[in-house]
Amino acid sequence: MKRQDLAALVLLSSIWGGSFLFMRVAAPVLGPALLIEIRVLLAGLVLLAGTAIARTLPPLRPYWRPLLVVGLTNSAIPFLLIATAELHLTASLAATLNATTPLCGAVIAALWFRERLPWSKVLGLVTGLAGVAVLVGLGPLPLNRDLLVSSGESLVAAVLYGFSAVYSRAKLQGASPMAITIYSQLAAAIALLPLMPASMPHQAPSALVIGCTLALSLLSTALGYLLYFRLIARVGAMRATMVTYLSPAFGLLWGAVFLGERLGLGSMLGFGLILASVGLVSGLRLPHRSAEAIQSAS
Repeated sequence: MKRQDLAALVLLSSIWGGSFLFMRVAAPVLGPALLIEIRVLLAGLVLLAGTAIARTLPPLRPYWRPLLVVGLTNSAIPFLLIATAELHLTASLAATLNATTPLCGAVIAALWFRERLPWSKVLGLVTGLAGVAVLVGLGPLPLNRDLLVSSGESLVAAVLYGFSAVYSRAKLQGASPMAITIYSQLAAAIALLPLMPASMPHQAPSALVIGCTLALSLLSTALGYLLYFRLIARVGAMRATMVTYLSPAFGLLWGAVFLGERLGLGSMLGFGLILASVGLVSGLRLPHRSAEAIQSAS
């Protein structure tokens, strides 16, 4: 990998790791539903306008039904779950729980495509579950109902990310990554519209909240996908998915630096176990098409 491609990979990882920081700051003020509506709508419109100006707007008609499913399972629902979870979780913990996405994708792929899970992959899944247990049980937050529910919401989001990646392999062969990104974001925005009347904030957002909201939409979503596509074109899909390993580490770093979140021994041990489990399971490849189109970094 060339130096400029490595720099782009690190930049992308830092941007996607930062999404957990942005949600942690903005969600308590705007509310999860409004925050995510702004995120997906603004990102979708920016990319739509960019491709329209460049006269590279991809077609929608052949794939609109599966794109609706991807919009729900890769954006609307998991984004909303993570933003809701971060009302109680630290950005660091949410980022680490999101790192279980490859494990969920491996299990779903094995069931969907009847792929056999060798013992090394089973060991990886068990290690990942142990990492989650250590992370939640020995982390810096008190073990209570809010922590358990919010952790569960984050893990359900990871399952949905895994499902969406496998679903796109089965249903979106031939669709361009840009088409999947633009139309899935806009589909997510449409799906969230019914929640808007009850989602208006009770106070005016500060400049910090507005900045985090714009960064979440324009940096973590719109620019993040564009960087990802560029990496895929230059180094291939499998190398580009190294971001899965790096973005949770940046989530931990940004939470500690900017929000003063504590990283105790339990947090680091749980994170280490989850990363080790992803390494064990990564031998069971997810499809290239899903890697090109769907990224689980929130």
